[in-house]
Amino acid sequence: MRVTVRPRADGWSQAGDDALRRAAALGDADAFAAVIERHGPAMFRYARRMLNDHGDAEEVVQDAFVAAWKALPDFRGDAKLRTWLFTLTARKAIDLLRKKRPTPVEDEMFTGLAGGSDPVEPAVRTELLEALDAALAELPDRQRAVWLLREVEEMSYHEIAEVLVTTPTVVRGQLARARGALQEKLEDWR
Repeated sequence: MRVTVRPRADGWSQAGDDALRRAAALGDADAFAAVIERHGPAMFRYARRMLNDHGDAEEVVQDAFVAAWKALPDFRGDAKLRTWLFTLTARKAIDLLRKKRPTPVEDEMFTGLAGGSDPVEPAVRTELLEALDAALAELPDRQRAVWLLREVEEMSYHEIAEVLVTTPTVVRGQLARARGALQEKLEDWR
C-alpha cells in the first residue's frame, strides 16, 4: 500500500479555530495540521515548563493531539478549541508528573533572549532562568500549572479554570500562592 503525503492547504492558515475544529472533526487532516501548527508551540511550551523535560513534553503534546484527533467528532464546542487542547495537555502532563518526579533542567527556549554587548548579562539571565526553573519545580503541580498558564501563556482566569477543571476563584488563590512562593524563592534576584 502506498501512502501519499499532501502538503497542507494554505487556505486553512487563515481559518478560525471553529472552522478548523469542524473540518478536522469530519476527518480533514489538513485542517488538523493547521490546528497543530497554530496551537502546538504553545502547548509544547506549557508542557516543557510543567515537566522540565523536552522529551516528556514532546510525548505529552503528541498524546494530547492524538486524544484530540480521536475526540474531535464528540467535541461539542462548549469551550474554545485552544482551552480544550490545553486541558488535554494539562491532564497528560499531570498524569506523567504523577508517575515521575520532576527535576529542574536548563531551558534552552530562552537562550536567544540574552542580548546586548555586556558579556556578564547573558550569564546573569541564564542564572536567573535556572533559578526560576528550580523555583517552579518546587511549586506544587497545580500552582505551577496556574502560574505558567497565566504568566507564560497569558490565559484569563476563566480559561485557566476551564483547563484545570476548577473555578476562577481557586485559580486566583493558586496564582497568589504561586507568586508569593516564587517571590520568596527568588528574593536574591530582586
